[in-house]
Amino acid sequence: MEEMTKLIEEVETTLAPFFKDIEKTALINQEKVLDAFHHVKATESDLQGSTGYGYDDFGRDHLEEIYAHTFKAEDALVRPQIISGTHAITLALQSTLKYGDELLYITGSPYDTLLEVIGVNGNGIESLKEHGVHYNEVKLNNGKIDIPSVLSAINEKTKVVAIQRSKGYDQRPSIPVDEIEEAIDTIKTQHPNVIIFVDNCYGEFVEDKEPIEVGADLIAGSLIKNPGGGLAKIGGYIAGRKDLIERCGYRLTAPGIGKEAGASLNSLQEMYQGFFLAPHVVSQSLKGALFTSLLLEKLNMKTTPKYNVKRTDLIQTVQFETKEQMISFCQSIQHASPINAHFSPEPSYMPGYEDDVIMAAGTFVQGSSIELSADGPIRPPYEAYVQGGLTYEHVKLAVTRAVTQLRKQNLI
Repeated sequence: MEEMTKLIEEVETTLAPFFKDIEKTALINQEKVLDAFHHVKATESDLQGSTGYGYDDFGRDHLEEIYAHTFKAEDALVRPQIISGTHAITLALQSTLKYGDELLYITGSPYDTLLEVIGVNGNGIESLKEHGVHYNEVKLNNGKIDIPSVLSAINEKTKVVAIQRSKGYDQRPSIPVDEIEEAIDTIKTQHPNVIIFVDNCYGEFVEDKEPIEVGADLIAGSLIKNPGGGLAKIGGYIAGRKDLIERCGYRLTAPGIGKEAGASLNSLQEMYQGFFLAPHVVSQSLKGALFTSLLLEKLNMKTTPKYNVKRTDLIQTVQFETKEQMISFCQSIQHASPINAHFSPEPSYMPGYEDDVIMAAGTFVQGSSIELSADGPIRPPYEAYVQGGLTYEHVKLAVTRAVTQLRKQNLI
């Protein structure tokens, strides 16, 4: 134990200047959010919510203005009826792509769940493919967007160019906002009418800019990830051009109704407060990710990205030699959770995934990715994706206990 205490002290000494940088970014983003609240003149009555059709729900409308103002978008759709990040992305793609159009992903293959939405995997029912949308993708070149290949791939049918900011369950690097900006500038110069969509999941408030600020037309994400601040119990958002958000609203409800309806019920107070807390909570998660990276590196474990690499999302990948190591690590994270700590997760089938997945997430909100979790598909290379953490202290305790348990079992 004394050896581990000394090691942790060394880790935190090394990380101190990097933590300062994270705090600077959090301050910039906190000011953006605060200014957005002031811009819409948020009031106590905005937190009350609505029932039934949800007509004249000013709290809902003001929350969407806050999101739009913060992300520098023309409009936003922020609803509890959007059940996940995948749902938000699906709405955005279904709203902008019609029969004969092409969707071009320029960051390689998207998440497993999106492959079913597109129609690459699964039974194809209600997929984009079933509705006549063509699909193509351009792989990354040495971990970066291959702009020349992207320009060659764009054709007269290409309607939407999609960028997945976070690595997801993949071995590639995540894509920083400045690299997204370079790609957008080049594409828009030659193809100004192409819609640039960015899957922003896990990326909100990690950097001091969001994709809309560098030219993206549309972004989407989940409220049980970064922007919910750990308080939102459900919900997703889409932000961007006003005409595109109008289409998304019609897809979410019905043509002619759109954003005008949709009861917020009892969700607004948590959505407002969670969004206000989000810049700080994200900073806590980022500090935890850096701690995880450097501690495991010092224990000769494989983990990416390195602690001193610029971050654009929350995800820390930990690679194991065997599935037994991976399962033990994830179970230890579960045992250090505030909820369901006495359970031991086992790999099992999850909708949308080709392989069994182990999911350690003893969270206050089911599946919340802004709370500490460790999960991944059971397939070589055996990689767990560690993300989130409402407080740095919790991440520190959980990861320390996980590596201690691996040592006890002689797995490292």
